[in-house]
Amino acid sequence: MDLETALKESSAALDLFLNNRFNDALALLTPWKAQSMYHSTGYSSILVMQAGMTFEPKDMDAAMMSLNESLETCQRFRRKTGIMETLTNLWYRQPADLTEEEMHAELCYAEVLLQKAALTFLDESIIGFIKGGMRIRNSYLIYKNCQAMANITKEMDKLSTHIHFRGGVNMGIGAFNLILSLLPSRVLRLMEFLGFSGDRELGLSELREGATTNNLRSILSTMTLLMFHLYITVILGAGEGNLMEAEALLEPYVEKFPNGALILFYTARIALLKGNFTFAQEKFLACAAAQEEWHQIHHLCYWELMWAYTFEQNWREAYRYADLLCKESKWSQAIYIFQKAAILSMLPDEEVTQLGENVVDLFRQVDGLRIRIAGKSIPTEKFAAKKAQRYSSSNPVKLVVPALEMMYVWNGFTVVGKRPELTESILATLEKAQEQLRDEPNPSVYHLDDQCVVQLLKGLCLRELGCLVQAELCFKHVISSENYIKHNNYLVPFTMYELGLLHKQKGDINTAITVIENAKMNYKDYNMESRLHFRIHAVLNTMGSFLAKLPPSRTPA
Repeated sequence: MDLETALKESSAALDLFLNNRFNDALALLTPWKAQSMYHSTGYSSILVMQAGMTFEPKDMDAAMMSLNESLETCQRFRRKTGIMETLTNLWYRQPADLTEEEMHAELCYAEVLLQKAALTFLDESIIGFIKGGMRIRNSYLIYKNCQAMANITKEMDKLSTHIHFRGGVNMGIGAFNLILSLLPSRVLRLMEFLGFSGDRELGLSELREGATTNNLRSILSTMTLLMFHLYITVILGAGEGNLMEAEALLEPYVEKFPNGALILFYTARIALLKGNFTFAQEKFLACAAAQEEWHQIHHLCYWELMWAYTFEQNWREAYRYADLLCKESKWSQAIYIFQKAAILSMLPDEEVTQLGENVVDLFRQVDGLRIRIAGKSIPTEKFAAKKAQRYSSSNPVKLVVPALEMMYVWNGFTVVGKRPELTESILATLEKAQEQLRDEPNPSVYHLDDQCVVQLLKGLCLRELGCLVQAELCFKHVISSENYIKHNNYLVPFTMYELGLLHKQKGDINTAITVIENAKMNYKDYNMESRLHFRIHAVLNTMGSFLAKLPPSRTPA
């Protein structure tokens, strides 16, 4: 099996995969996976993806075994270097003089090592985390070495295989830089001390080059960019992904694989973020119907459909998909049960009874379903469990608008803000909740906290509708209640962040930076702290770039 043929067969397997023929892709790669680095890497990659979707121990074990075999296969093609040659290359920071096949072996080895690190992180021990971190570092160093080789091997560009090597370097270096750039500054400084670098623009540039050249890993660069624009920037940023670029990146694949489940999924996600919820719902359903081999893709669609109907406050349909997730998916039962209970809480009691559900019982299950990774709780599960505590006593205190509060946790208000009429509808729901709290004859110990939750969410709606003065009053009401909030310790720092975004919207960049820096520096040990720090990092970067582009005469005082 020569390198050129291996690349062609791997490309054919990738086409099968994108056409929903997952088992056929594995069957094509199987005969040569013990002899060919590309067959072996491709085979392992599919198993890793499957394991990441199912969380089944047998799938995890199969993927890990395959990755170990892939490392052995790749190792056979790597240059055997003596210790003196290795030390010389490290000392002079020069890449080894490798053949084309040896260069590809380095690239595949780094790729497999990175996948093994990702799988190791799912081990629920600190040892697993340390091992994963070491593998990531080794993978990163190999990618850096491959980048240096790509820069000095221009004469190899005439080889038909070399464009695939360059595409792999683009993908690896681009993904590392992009992911590292998302980390809060204090974490990033530590990573840079360990030898990593996180330049967002470099990362995006490398991935764009990898996505737009015709190489085996083009789709991986494309998918990384789509994940960044359609998920990472929404959940961990200010919710402003580049939807135009996402559509342009996806367009060639829509033409080539019109019924591909992954392509339909991202088409639907783009529509959702643009506010075209009906079209998004149609495409998510088409994605789920496109294949039966991997039911986990159905679960991804159910999650998105649940939110699409939540944005419309169509609680019966949102419940339907939350219920399916509870019954079928193993990703995070604590979140699924909480979401289901939260959605049911938005319905009248008689409808909940008709559905045969008991909201109190559901909330009481949440804490016992939490999982830990390396001994640490997952922040959103911890948040949900703390909220659900109110139902643990013999006299439960109802959450006020839990489905809308969770919508905020996932940054959904920036999405629904694209549809003013739906934002107004959510605002009406919040005003009704505010009235009920105001008229409560026997306020509970959670009463003021609940009022502040409603004020924060009202402020978000008003800001999206352009009512900035009223929105600011809502945010300041929460902040002024700081000394009286007893249970929702996340409210004040998150509200200060949202107030900072309001000042940014008004064009008062300096005030925005001051308020957001205050939230960053003066609050700690609150729920979802890391998520807010990711969002703060993203928005401060954006505003810093804006100020840097202003001429001195226009820079705000």
